[in-house]
Amino acid sequence: MSYRKTLKLVCGLAGGSAVLVFAAATADSRGLFGDLRGGEVGRWSRLPVLRAAQPAWTPANHTPSPTGHSWDFNWDKRDPSTLTNGKKKESSTEDPSSEQDNGKPKATRNILLIRHSQYNLSGLSDKERILTPLGREQAELTGSRLAALGIKYDVMIHSSMSRATETANIISKHLEAVELVSCDLLREGAPIEPVPPVTHWKPDAVQYHEDGARIEAAFRRYIHRADTKQKEDSYEIIVCHANVIRYFVCRALQFPPEGWLRMGLNNGSITWLTIRPSGRVALRTLGDSGFMPPDKLTRT
Repeated sequence: MSYRKTLKLVCGLAGGSAVLVFAAATADSRGLFGDLRGGEVGRWSRLPVLRAAQPAWTPANHTPSPTGHSWDFNWDKRDPSTLTNGKKKESSTEDPSSEQDNGKPKATRNILLIRHSQYNLSGLSDKERILTPLGREQAELTGSRLAALGIKYDVMIHSSMSRATETANIISKHLEAVELVSCDLLREGAPIEPVPPVTHWKPDAVQYHEDGARIEAAFRRYIHRADTKQKEDSYEIIVCHANVIRYFVCRALQFPPEGWLRMGLNNGSITWLTIRPSGRVALRTLGDSGFMPPDKLTRT
């Protein structure tokens, strides 16, 4: 078999990296590399492609530098080791470790954040910004997906804005006896000025000041570890808005909150946060909408 045919065969079977290895071996057998020992480069400089394929690598220059920020286990101010009720112990023989253990949360909270479905963007008021026909289809698909998970949901909290309320009502038809609760804190808004800034959306400082405080209050109300009285794991649904969800994710994962606009969420998508009794937080899904057909996907 000729050299050219051999090269084509290797390329077809193993791709470009195999060709480089084969070419390097051939060049070495023909003495093109010369003697590389003792710091001599020989004829290596004549093969820049091969040299580029073997860049200098050390663990030091390829290891991300730590930010210096450690995980704050008391991020929700509910770490049992930091809580005191000001009461004195009635008995000096009481076991302190037992008392502390009894005061620890034992349940895990699962919070499923749902972005509202597509709505009428031309509406002049909130009452006119109702779901489009496609938006109602999306809500049905989201409800079916939540039901298919086979989970017993404890409550569904939703923003009081029309598009979120309508989305929650449609979803609730797919879930058995789930309680619906409306909350003004979850309304859409501008949580914090994004970094990097964008040119197409520029709320003024007053809106950031007002909306930011409200959305942060919503985060503190709904995103935290379980209470010590909670014995079983819980599954709670929150139907709200893209800005609110993205801000919640950044805050819960202790990422810089000003990075919230770097993420995108489809209408009707599911974002799943898990909060352990220890205060650890995990993001199980972000904006999951894979249960929808491609022609049903929107981001408005």
